[in-house]
Amino acid sequence: MASMTTQAPRVFITGGASGLGRALAERYAQAGYWVCIGDIHKERGEETLQALQAVTTAQYLHCDVQREDDLQSAADWLRQHWSGVDVVINNAGVATAGAIDEQSMEDWQWVMDINVLGVVRGCKVFTPLLRQQGGGHLVNVASLAGVIHPPKMASYCATKAAVVALSETLTLELDSDNIAVSVVCPAIFRTNLAESLRASDPTSTVLTQKLVNKAKVSADEIAEKVFRGVEEKQFKILTHDDSKRLVMLKRLLPYRWFRKIMLKNTAGMMRKR
Repeated sequence: MASMTTQAPRVFITGGASGLGRALAERYAQAGYWVCIGDIHKERGEETLQALQAVTTAQYLHCDVQREDDLQSAADWLRQHWSGVDVVINNAGVATAGAIDEQSMEDWQWVMDINVLGVVRGCKVFTPLLRQQGGGHLVNVASLAGVIHPPKMASYCATKAAVVALSETLTLELDSDNIAVSVVCPAIFRTNLAESLRASDPTSTVLTQKLVNKAKVSADEIAEKVFRGVEEKQFKILTHDDSKRLVMLKRLLPYRWFRKIMLKNTAGMMRKR
């Protein structure tokens, strides 16, 4: 296919075939963006593509964020066919839960490779393209768990905190290149993240699934807040009002006081021994 010239803004979203990724894809499509989704699930990717094509120009690319070559292929495709990309959303992620002495090192390596290095690969691959075209926007999806760290979630919290730190570094490093950076820190919302969950014990599995399934906020609502935050070029996008209050408490209170609040609020997460 020959290169296409467009005045429409373009977005690329990893993990774009389901959950928050699909909700983001649909929100950007509604806003008139050309939407390219990358995902490892072919069937879901093609299903999402059909829905997007009813609204806008769209493309599905097989993309495993554990493979730098896949992300480079996506960047090359966007350069060749859409003359570049305006917004890159590093959204693909997985979930882990369990006590520090129970979770396997294999699970630690798995979640680190996807949640941290998957985002690193996306930023590394797309930065040259954004720089060459004179700017753009990197959006890294972390979690409230990257800022507030509950018990029995050490591996997940560590990955999301790393994404926040990476994003803080890049918002300074890439400023002179006209590349904006945002990090998204949602609290729990209804999504399919529990499908990927690796937990070290049945209690953590049940609790995580319960929290996700009973969440009051939907993926579409989160996508709307992310879209608006990115349009406004916010750096840290907190999607829940109670999250904003909790983050403020952590910032202002002596840690020993905040620790007491966390111990009280997370008592139900601790398994009786």
